[in-house]
Amino acid sequence: MTYQPSEPDSPTENTVAQKPSVAKPWLNSFPSDVPETIDAGRYQNINEMFKNVFAAHSDKAAFINMGHSLSYRDLEEKSRAFAAYLQNTLHMKKGDRIALMMPNLLQYPITILGALKAGLVVVNVNPLYTPRELEHQLRDSGATAIVAVTNFGNNLQQVVAKTSIKHIILTRIGDELAPHKRTLVNFVVKYVKKMVPKYSLPGAISLKRALTQGKSLSYHEPDLGPDDLAYLQYTGGTTGPAKGAMLTHRNIVANVLQVYAHFAPRTLLENEHAVTPLPLYHIFANSVSMMLIMYFGGTNLLITNPRDLDSMVSDLKKYPFTMIFGLNTLFNALNNHEGFRSLDFSSANFTIAGGMATQKHVAEEWQKITGMPIIEGYGLTECSPVVAGGVHTQQSFIHSVGVPMPSTDIRIVDDENNELNIGEIGEIQIRGPQVMKGYWRQDLESNAVMHDDGWISSGDIGKMDDNGFISIEDRKKDMILVSGFNVFPTEVEEVATLHSKVTEAAAIGVPDDITGEKVKLVVVTNGSVTADEIKKHCRKHLTRYKVPKVIEFRDELPKTNVGKILRRELRD
Repeated sequence: MTYQPSEPDSPTENTVAQKPSVAKPWLNSFPSDVPETIDAGRYQNINEMFKNVFAAHSDKAAFINMGHSLSYRDLEEKSRAFAAYLQNTLHMKKGDRIALMMPNLLQYPITILGALKAGLVVVNVNPLYTPRELEHQLRDSGATAIVAVTNFGNNLQQVVAKTSIKHIILTRIGDELAPHKRTLVNFVVKYVKKMVPKYSLPGAISLKRALTQGKSLSYHEPDLGPDDLAYLQYTGGTTGPAKGAMLTHRNIVANVLQVYAHFAPRTLLENEHAVTPLPLYHIFANSVSMMLIMYFGGTNLLITNPRDLDSMVSDLKKYPFTMIFGLNTLFNALNNHEGFRSLDFSSANFTIAGGMATQKHVAEEWQKITGMPIIEGYGLTECSPVVAGGVHTQQSFIHSVGVPMPSTDIRIVDDENNELNIGEIGEIQIRGPQVMKGYWRQDLESNAVMHDDGWISSGDIGKMDDNGFISIEDRKKDMILVSGFNVFPTEVEEVATLHSKVTEAAAIGVPDDITGEKVKLVVVTNGSVTADEIKKHCRKHLTRYKVPKVIEFRDELPKTNVGKILRRELRD
């Protein structure tokens, strides 16, 4: 059965193909209005995918940030002006790389859509990178232009001479706000909070000036095909320097259509009011939080600093949101925030989690507070990123990342690449139109994970039940081997955080003369508790070899800017 929204010839019309006659084992688990396949060739490129959106929703707010909104009309005009500036003033051409280094601001959708309109390849950069990390990504990508927030100008200054960057475009935090708000925000950020270290970047131009100049310039639509690169999306570099996943226009278009087909029946489409606290330079927030909500014609509240919970909750009070994206650490923090608990959740309908495993007690408390079940998704940068998700009819949290997206095959294999049976644990492999082209200038790394028959190895350990529901056990590299037995850190961490005094936990393997490895648990607590008490608690829920032998107390755990706990830093 094919899902068909009501408006033909609009961005929300039918985007899926009929199911093929060959059934898949999980098909019975799909709600009847979710198709098995999508038409990945429906649009030639990302720009084409959004043409109807801009026309159909021109007067609606596309994005809101710091109390100021950006309509779809404004977004179209400003992104077109930026594209014209890139083409005519900077003389950038199709395939040139441009780096974007900023948190969630209105400037982000303007510049990324402008770059894509100009046919450029976007290199998303974490603005919190150290100079060393920033230098690697700029050098490796060969980016010749960068758009950066002035807060990070000092880091850029330290490395720019060692890169291929020729054009620097700077913007201040408040530059897309209303004039009075802009002046106030920029003053407070620079002079009161002192968040802008001194820098010297001769020749840099302001984004405001670039947009003003671009308005009067002609824009030439580039000839972009499905296989042309859209992003170089860098992975976290867990096994060495970060690698650039080559994501094509087809990859991104396919993933938007896949997630749309999978979840759209639960959404309010153009009436959706989403909240995006995860950074847009992260592929999950980029493809799903931003691109998907735009494809709906919905409105998106961008949270610039989700670690400032008071400010985030203040924004949520003024915004009757229907959907929110996040991950376990954010949900846990909000659960324990009194201001959040007292919000009006009468319009709240939908919560999507990604990035890391959601703990059951966190999800249950979240639903108790908000009335929304957390529906988990699973993906990886190399897959644009979503490959599986909970079904849209789900009414409560389940310990599964759901079933494969439409047009996506998933299998579980052993170390020799043999396919395992239902219920057996092994490495997850994926095949579908969202799978990357390969790693940028890394043939050996590409060949190590990509296979001739279209499958890609994920590095994640999991299993699938007979209904096609997938459970993630852990990262292959994070698995702990105790006396030949596999211990999955997420299981130990979830048990540990069931203790009322343990707020966060991370389990890692450390050397042991007798067992090879033993489990070490690093915890953040919210009260007085001893290591012995935590071990005693764990023994109630875990087999002996899984019980932590070493407990370390810390004030905080190392995390990515998304909020994912960095076990590798604890191991190092």
